[in-house]
Amino acid sequence: MPTVAIVPAAGKAERFGGGKLLAEVDGEPLLNRTLRSLLDGGVERAVVVLAPGATLATVDLLNDPRVRRVINPNPERGMLSSIQIGLAAEDGDLFLVLPGDMPFVKAATVRLVVAETQRKSRIVSPRIDGRNGHLVAFPARFKDAILQADVAPTLADVLDTHRNERT
Repeated sequence: MPTVAIVPAAGKAERFGGGKLLAEVDGEPLLNRTLRSLLDGGVERAVVVLAPGATLATVDLLNDPRVRRVINPNPERGMLSSIQIGLAAEDGDLFLVLPGDMPFVKAATVRLVVAETQRKSRIVSPRIDGRNGHLVAFPARFKDAILQADVAPTLADVLDTHRNERT
């Protein structure tokens, strides 16, 4: 089965003033850069979870056959609800979660995190200044725990219950 990335992108970006995913970074939409790093990093499929009515016509990679769009009908429930909707949409051996507004994660980082997750069969994320950073990868055996979690906590809270299996 494939390596699948879940890309939560259903937030309102209120602090940004809206339209964050379309903001240009080095001449391309922010969301496009996030997707490019995942696909160039070896992800075989990406599921982008959008809010109802999202218009992202300038994000070319949303038309890539490896990218699937799904809608979170209630994005106000939080990012974990978007992650759950994305996970429910695809099967895979390994899942990554990278919010759509992370255009500076490098493809090389994606490759390293995927390789480490495959090698150790554990939850893996980069660490920055002693804290877990963005891009988290986990084997498929954690999928059900995430799907069944109450949407009140965050993904970090759910994964923290498996802290002894995290690298």
